[in-house]
Amino acid sequence: MKLYIKQFKETSIGDVSIVGGKNASLGEMFSKLSAEGIAVPDGFATTAEAFNEFLTQNALQAHLQSLMQQLDKTTYNNLQSIGAEARQLILDAELPEELKLAVLQAYKALCGEKEIEVAVRSSATAEDLPEASFAGQHESFLNITGEAALLAAVKKCFASLYTDRAIKYREDNGFAHEKVALSVGVQKMVRSDKACSGVCFTLEPESGFRDIIHISGVWGLGENIVQGTVTPDEFFIFKTTLLQDKNAIVQKRLGEKAKTMIYGDEKNPVINIATPKQQQEQFVLTDEEITRIANWALIIESHYKKPMDIEWAKDGNTGEMFIIQARPETVHSQKNPLLVKEYKLVNKGEALTSGEAIGSKIATGIARVLQSPADAFKLQPGEIVVTDLTSPDWDPILKNATAIITNKGGRTSHASIVARELGVPAIVGCGNATDTIADGEMITVSCCEGKTGFVYKGKLTYKETALDFSDVHKPEATEVMLIVGDPDKAFKLSFYPNDGVGLMRMEFIITHAVQVHPMALVKFNELKDPAVKEKIEALTHHYQNKEKYFVDKLAEGVATIAAAFYPKDVIVRMSDFKTNEYANLVGGKDFEPVEENPMLGFRGASRYYNDLYRDGFRLECEAICKVRDEMGLTNVKVMIPFCRTISEGNKVIAVMKKYGLEQGVNNLEIYVMAEIPSNVILAAEFATIFDGFSIGSNDLTQLTLGIDRDSSIISDLFSEQNEAAKQMVALMIQRARTAGVKIGLCGQAPSDFPEYAAFLVKQGIDSISFNPDALLTGIENILAAEKNDSMQLHHAAML
Repeated sequence: MKLYIKQFKETSIGDVSIVGGKNASLGEMFSKLSAEGIAVPDGFATTAEAFNEFLTQNALQAHLQSLMQQLDKTTYNNLQSIGAEARQLILDAELPEELKLAVLQAYKALCGEKEIEVAVRSSATAEDLPEASFAGQHESFLNITGEAALLAAVKKCFASLYTDRAIKYREDNGFAHEKVALSVGVQKMVRSDKACSGVCFTLEPESGFRDIIHISGVWGLGENIVQGTVTPDEFFIFKTTLLQDKNAIVQKRLGEKAKTMIYGDEKNPVINIATPKQQQEQFVLTDEEITRIANWALIIESHYKKPMDIEWAKDGNTGEMFIIQARPETVHSQKNPLLVKEYKLVNKGEALTSGEAIGSKIATGIARVLQSPADAFKLQPGEIVVTDLTSPDWDPILKNATAIITNKGGRTSHASIVARELGVPAIVGCGNATDTIADGEMITVSCCEGKTGFVYKGKLTYKETALDFSDVHKPEATEVMLIVGDPDKAFKLSFYPNDGVGLMRMEFIITHAVQVHPMALVKFNELKDPAVKEKIEALTHHYQNKEKYFVDKLAEGVATIAAAFYPKDVIVRMSDFKTNEYANLVGGKDFEPVEENPMLGFRGASRYYNDLYRDGFRLECEAICKVRDEMGLTNVKVMIPFCRTISEGNKVIAVMKKYGLEQGVNNLEIYVMAEIPSNVILAAEFATIFDGFSIGSNDLTQLTLGIDRDSSIISDLFSEQNEAAKQMVALMIQRARTAGVKIGLCGQAPSDFPEYAAFLVKQGIDSISFNPDALLTGIENILAAEKNDSMQLHHAAML
């Protein structure tokens, strides 16, 4: 007896050759993971045998093979006509009676007493090529009800084996068309049209960082994410603390979600409607739902033993959450994270537009503005596609593009996924790219500047550097740490050879993510300027409590960096803006004195216990408490900048304790910057109240030499190599070692000057922190210094 149907409960991942990868995975999860609490909608699949019987009874094989032989495999100019003819052949054919009966019997068993809505999905299979995924090449049909509609959808799925993109995919990958069959999955419908849906990666999709789960979601059907029609919400969950039952959501990003895809009628099965403003301003998932999906993702990844690309959906009728698909992630999991290419613009030009950066590359070329795949003939190899959005129908075109730019979409949109697979930069969600970029214009696409990508006018010069970390040996005696400020770069930087983060600058997060002066949030109702209040309202309108806005945004930035480097130390310096810099924050001018020399004025520790800023410091402390205590990222240590006196140090530690950051509790260590001569002179006394030091060589040099490093007139006198400055550093290291506390240095000199690195190593420094672009040079300089030091000791012993 022929096998036409396999129930999900009797299907496993070993059945790929029978029901294709998609249906085999659904069966695997339904039969193996339901017991672990993962909800997968029940269903069944038609088999490869059923498809082949359909072809045989309708004598279609020879016709289809003949058509495929007529395909122009050089230019593919006749791809559309060949594909259309092949699909029509299948649509005009009849399903075998036995197959119809088997499908309808399985449908009735699935329905019970009342006909239910089902999702009808294609799952291609190649008996001799079980590793072929065929993801995104074929059609799915949602919200199908009734026997006639189901049989029609099955035939449409069969026909989708010959979509233009599927034909081209098989040609590109060397798969014989006649060896690929089509299985149809029929699954209970999740009414996400009345709720929300999305995708989930068990790694960070830009960098490939393995310890993050990335979830994105939209209102309604998930097709809006795939098509890139809207910008989804995004959630980043840290696996390690998730397993510890901590609040592991390290970052949440609200997407605009301007459209909601719902079911329509027979003529228009699905329609996109405008999302109500109130819903646009809400996250699609609660923290509990985010955590549940993340926990399911962990179980699925553990079961398959590889990074996974998962689809989830919430049923609006029942409120239940489901996993509706899972497949292996095929881009970053295949890459070696220790081989990195760094890109840097030599200069910047006029920015034409910006959006979300996919990848970290730079590309230059002619912009080709395309309205639809029908414009494929306009694109020449090496040109840059500029369009509204892309779908799988664009796949054959995009392979000729050197970069992709779209008006719509997010990090999990079709354009983003294809760009990663092709290894080309993409900028998505620009909004206005097709308006601001002229067809035929020479442009530069830059994705190397963080999460935001920029399109510049003209062909700009850039540098490309290939880095191979696999052969980098770190020093044995001296820890090599990074200086980090931008959370968007943290996951990528985690692959650099390092011993942690020696200086995490809080100012970057406050400037870019928070944007508002903390005191303007504390005293919002006292602000006089209506324009300032309006701007703050626009930034914080998702928060009833404006102070919570500051805490959450700062905590997310710190937590992202802490997660990226966990369990290594991440030393977070509390805010060290000068008064003129604080004043530039939104609402800042009302709370900052005007100083003649802000460099030596109201900065660092002196602010934290002062009435003018004490509540602002309270918010900084609350953010760090959230990161360490709620999120479980206890690798975060804190550092106090510009602490002038012992008395001031004691005051700050007391204030921190009052605000929940108690030294020693939950292993909290508090460091101090050694950047003032008083820190060096009284190092033994400072060591009794702080857990360690980090030398700020820039400030220590300027205060030793009496030079304002912002002054262009005497800037030539500023040098960390000055003997007086070096003696201060040497004395600081010596006194810290005598006191038995850690001592590090943050600065450029050890990478710029090999002799300075040698000097620090000789003095016995514990760690040196570098900017990422100086790290490898710095490591080389330290290794050379340690080797030289070792040879000198050996020589002395011989004497």
